[in-house]
Amino acid sequence: MAIDIYRDAWGIPHLRADNATSLAHAQGLVTARDRAWQLEVERHRSQGTSASFLGESALAWDRFARRARLDDTARRCFADLERRDPGTARWVRAYVDGVNAGLERAADAGRDAAPEFARTGLAPGRWNPWTPLGVWLATHILFAGFPAKLWREQVATHLGADAVGLFATDGPGTSGSNGWLVSGERTVTGQPVIAGDPHRWIEDPGVYQQIHLSCPEFDVVGLAVPGVPGIAHFGHTGTVAWAITNAMADYQDLYRERLRRTGAGVEALDPDGVWRRAARHTELVEVAGEEPVEVEVIETGRGPVVIGGPEGIDGDPTGLPGPAGAADAAVRAGSGAAGDPLGPPVAISLRYPPRVTGDLGFGALLPLLRARRVADVDRAFDRWAEPVNVVQAADTEGGVLHRVAGYVPLRAEANRLRLVPAWEPGHEWTGRAETPRAGLTDGVAVMANQRGPAAPLGVEFAPPHRHDRIAALLAAKERWSAADMPAVHTDTHLASATALLDHLRRLDALTPGAAALRDRLLAWDRRMDAGSADAARYAAVRGAVVRRLAAHPAFAALATPPAYPDVFRPWLALLPRVGFALEHLLGAEELYGVDRPAAVRAALEEVAGRPPSGVWGDTHRLAPWRALEPETPYGEPGLSGDHDCVLCTSGVPGLTDLAARGPAARYVWDLARREDSRWVVPFGASGVPGSPHHRDQLPLWLGGELVPVVTDWALLTKETDV
Repeated sequence: MAIDIYRDAWGIPHLRADNATSLAHAQGLVTARDRAWQLEVERHRSQGTSASFLGESALAWDRFARRARLDDTARRCFADLERRDPGTARWVRAYVDGVNAGLERAADAGRDAAPEFARTGLAPGRWNPWTPLGVWLATHILFAGFPAKLWREQVATHLGADAVGLFATDGPGTSGSNGWLVSGERTVTGQPVIAGDPHRWIEDPGVYQQIHLSCPEFDVVGLAVPGVPGIAHFGHTGTVAWAITNAMADYQDLYRERLRRTGAGVEALDPDGVWRRAARHTELVEVAGEEPVEVEVIETGRGPVVIGGPEGIDGDPTGLPGPAGAADAAVRAGSGAAGDPLGPPVAISLRYPPRVTGDLGFGALLPLLRARRVADVDRAFDRWAEPVNVVQAADTEGGVLHRVAGYVPLRAEANRLRLVPAWEPGHEWTGRAETPRAGLTDGVAVMANQRGPAAPLGVEFAPPHRHDRIAALLAAKERWSAADMPAVHTDTHLASATALLDHLRRLDALTPGAAALRDRLLAWDRRMDAGSADAARYAAVRGAVVRRLAAHPAFAALATPPAYPDVFRPWLALLPRVGFALEHLLGAEELYGVDRPAAVRAALEEVAGRPPSGVWGDTHRLAPWRALEPETPYGEPGLSGDHDCVLCTSGVPGLTDLAARGPAARYVWDLARREDSRWVVPFGASGVPGSPHHRDQLPLWLGGELVPVVTDWALLTKETDV
């Protein structure tokens, strides 16, 4: 097996092999070498075993992973891949063999490979052939935000169905991105440029891995997901390039289930009125420093039960809190088992495509690497399944592509909006939806999670601000180059500030300090720059307004989340929901008797009495997720941007300015000359603390600068230890 590993000045791996299988082995090997700790964390998360070394804080995830059957679904999908596409299955196995070889070296290297292993007492374990599929599934199972249906249920129950739209926005837990395609007619070279930045939870090590994969079949640079072979989301083969954003499609359903225990196990009531045996077993979750926790795993004909069980949700026999529980009991009265007038308790099951179809879309990965033209990329994405994305692609022959890719089931409209009763007919999946396509406007296409080509497939989308701002910036200049794109990446204009500023404009009879603050904010340029004192003042007023609205008695019933598992809490917390929906709430004609002018006035007076002493970057600081915090904390930097800026760095208005989400990478793909392409990640190529390439890209990422994409092997340094 001939494998060559090279590095550029940033430690980015460039791999060369004599065939695609050997190259997959090399990718697994170098990923384990660079990201051993990260790979082990992801493997354990996919299996639901992370609490065994991370402790009680990881237990909520492990419970969910077990109950949702993530590892078992990955096994099923790999078995299906072996039947349908044995070539891709062998390629995945080669990657896993490389990971295992790299992890063996990491175990021998000890603390030098990753100090986290020594701190936790964890030894690198072996990957199974389906582990990459499990990593992919665990990374994306919450990507579509199915827990938002739990929130909608709460809002509709307590405020009425009309209130759901007031909170409809890009809520907590979802992930988005910016992406734009500029065709050759609008560039200085006459060839297309694709650019953008995926917005995700910022993690250390990063969720994207810059890599170069070369063999006689293909030569591709791009952003890989550590633990998964190939380059799925963002790649450039030299003659064609592609990129994706989250389509914000709805493709996962939640069902209320009627369950009952019998002498033989657990039964669920099906839509035909027949009680049928549900699959049931128990699993033991190890917890570092604590007693093991037993988890009951139940699966009905709809899918795995992720909330509640035969005894209801958290012991509530109605299965739902407050009036919702009473209403549900009333609906069920008269149709229960003999001697049980209310019928059996309620649980909630999750139906998600890979569990139903056995397909995670891995059949698209090799065809993407082999793509030469847009038509090849298009055919590859016909095989895409999870998650559902908007895709853009362009090639050197003038071809362009703007489409949705992924599996969205056909089913009743009610399924998409809220929880539906499993015992009633009409909520079955009846097929697969066609994925829409779109064109370009004036030679440009922009994707920013807005209500665009994926609109027929989704329910909630991001506000249009990022899309509209990118489109306006691109329209302001006739010809663009790859070198121009960072100015778009880093734009900090906050259009969503208008709603609050309009309220401020209408205020009168203010104290002198509040009047001065109001006038200062009305004159503000609406840029959320790290060095801006006015941005800090705006954010302070916004946060104060959010807290006042969330504390109003009209929303009291939403202030206490229902007794659902902790993993769903980010979608159910009232304060973030108010913060991200502030535009809607301030702009609605009527808001359940809430005196919004009074709330804005009080917030303004509060901040005027105690204004921020510094600038936006003093409080809006990077807060990356780490499975294990470093022994010596990093002094993370202040950030420009905000949730609705093109430079999307998200805090939680009203709760914290710390930014846990933001651009997990930036890229510019130049079709005229691949060597003029650029990229950057928040930290670096290495996941090993203390490595010179662990955080060396952070200053560039902060400043909006990009690292050159190197494809000339003569400019790279070969590693002697392969």
